[in-house]
Amino acid sequence: MPMTATTDLIAELFRAANEVGMLSPFEKRRLLERAVATIREGRDRVGIRPSRTAPDKVIDIQTVAASCASAPDVLVSHAMLEAADMIRTLKIVLDAKADALRDE
Repeated sequence: MPMTATTDLIAELFRAANEVGMLSPFEKRRLLERAVATIREGRDRVGIRPSRTAPDKVIDIQTVAASCASAPDVLVSHAMLEAADMIRTLKIVLDAKADALRDE
């Protein structure tokens, strides 16, 4: 998760969530798909494994991405904000992990 690419994606998700009505279904879907890929990569780097029993927000985001053509804008906007928050949280954890390793 390179820092500038990650922070750019977070900003893009927030911006898109606020202007979701101006985006095409393709743009919405593509942005959410990028977010899901970034979340999965970040989880992998942190060591978080998918739960087989607990609900996973990433699946919800993927479901919204797949139905962008018919999903209400408020639902797409919410998925974008959820994704941005998850990516931001993962970035914080990864940055802290990198700092801890650097201090060793």
